[in-house]
Amino acid sequence: MNRKHFLSSAMAFATTTTLPFKEYYRTIEHEKEPAAIIPPYLKKGAVIGITSPAGYITVEEIQPAINLLQSWGFNVRVGDTISKRDFTFGGTDEQRTADLQQMLNDPEINAILCARGGYGAVRIVDNLKWEKFQQKPKWIIGFSDITVLHAHISRNTGIASIHSKMCSGFPEDLVKAEPIQEATVISIKQALTGEQIDYPVTPVIYNRKGKASGRLVGGNLKTIESLAGSDSDIRTNQKILFVEDTGEYLYSIDRMFWNLKRSGKLAQLAGLIIGGFKIKMDESNEDFGKTLYDIVLEKVKEYDYPVCFDFPVGHQKNNFALKCGVEHILEVTDNGCILKDR
Repeated sequence: MNRKHFLSSAMAFATTTTLPFKEYYRTIEHEKEPAAIIPPYLKKGAVIGITSPAGYITVEEIQPAINLLQSWGFNVRVGDTISKRDFTFGGTDEQRTADLQQMLNDPEINAILCARGGYGAVRIVDNLKWEKFQQKPKWIIGFSDITVLHAHISRNTGIASIHSKMCSGFPEDLVKAEPIQEATVISIKQALTGEQIDYPVTPVIYNRKGKASGRLVGGNLKTIESLAGSDSDIRTNQKILFVEDTGEYLYSIDRMFWNLKRSGKLAQLAGLIIGGFKIKMDESNEDFGKTLYDIVLEKVKEYDYPVCFDFPVGHQKNNFALKCGVEHILEVTDNGCILKDR
């Protein structure tokens, strides 16, 4: 290689790899945004594949989900990772990659339901090929660790996906389930078939009123933080961002929201939705001194977009389906919060 060319290339590399994170984030926000693509909504006879890109689960455990999907008129194809086990994972990284890849490529499969979360999707996401998926988009369904897939797909393809309960969250018998469990599971069918979902949101005095529109993005806050700076990092400019989490201390939640703010992810939002947060108690009995509401409002006080708290999404029974990557309208009023896709 020519020495002069080598030195200029090395300097360019050093410059790009030492960008302050905030500058890096501004850079990805100004990348060309992929066009929004909504996969075809499902009709009776559609095929839903079930795979486990993260944690281990058995066929017996997903049977209630299979039964319900079939009762809705869908056909179900169970992937090779179900009942496979590699410690906590649903098979080795290679097995989970191959199973998800096969479903992404299969033109007969119309949607892919992730069996459970846990941890593992980030270990395989960079090995997945998306060309055939982009040629024939299909719904990817799941939440928690599956935030990795939602974020990566949104950033790189613009294809919409569904943030919702997975097989592990289906009740044994929907008829005997609590009304809220039934409503949340039914919301998956509504999302898949293109029906409007009615989200029951209780008014919260900390809500910030306003109306906004934009693509819906988000998911598990800790996972979003862990993807920062990667090829799966989400864009938030003019988006409606939703976040949820579980098992985190208040100081950890505060740190994650500082990450969102310092990286520029809160600056140009259209709106912010705060879902369920199961807060872990500090064993040291030290009082952090701020509530979740305090933490969030402190980070967004200089912005004027609407903020909705206690939205029914997250690691809880009250976990409704949300269509990531789809244009939504968010309206926060004294009476609560309305979210609907356009």
